[in-house]
Amino acid sequence: MQVPRTRFAAIAALATLAAATLSACDSATTTTGPALQPSRPLASVAATGNGAPSGSHYNLNIIGVPKDKSPNFSGGNGGRIFVELNGSTRIDLTKGDYQVLDADGTDGTAAFQLPDPDDGSGNLAYSVWIRALGNPKGQASMATCFTELETASTWCNSGDLVVPLKHLAGTKFVDVSKQLLQFCADVNIDPLVTTLQLVPIFSDLGTDYFWQYDNTGLRLAQMRFYPISTTAIGGDCTRVAK
Repeated sequence: MQVPRTRFAAIAALATLAAATLSACDSATTTTGPALQPSRPLASVAATGNGAPSGSHYNLNIIGVPKDKSPNFSGGNGGRIFVELNGSTRIDLTKGDYQVLDADGTDGTAAFQLPDPDDGSGNLAYSVWIRALGNPKGQASMATCFTELETASTWCNSGDLVVPLKHLAGTKFVDVSKQLLQFCADVNIDPLVTTLQLVPIFSDLGTDYFWQYDNTGLRLAQMRFYPISTTAIGGDCTRVAK
């Protein structure tokens, strides 16, 4: 079976580390993820009154609708995805220009297309911001999920990587690039050792990427995608089996 390109990077990194470690102490062993490329400087963000950066962006609204009410797919600025007001929706992710591919998530599945966030710089190529609006009692959560290429197991980001959505007074946009543009992958080539690290979506370590949107009465989640880099790639992470 062919090893993904990122696994070759991991092999090289592990070989270099092993040689250095053995020369210092024959009994020491260490596991690590693949080395990241040097990062370019992150862009400074001039926030507007609602907390979002200024400048051009792509809009995506996730709209919660009652189960017995048909959504209206006409009009709107940017893209819109309709989900059940109370329920779970899988938003499948495809690589390409921003575009809603399936706007009706009331049947449990929707689809959205967005650019590859990894341009080789060491930082995410763009950023995504989100805020919740609507009834203050409504809330939702959003997590990035994927199917691991080598095990065919499906995993979702967990812990602090799950985005909580709740409309509070003065709710502002927050940067969720780390949570929604990366997934928690096992980057260790040894099947007996697990080394979890954040990796950009569409990496060849996984397939079938999607956002899991669990809604409990939230009527509107506003998302904005800006062509600015705010987040370094990588970091420790936790995940849960789907």
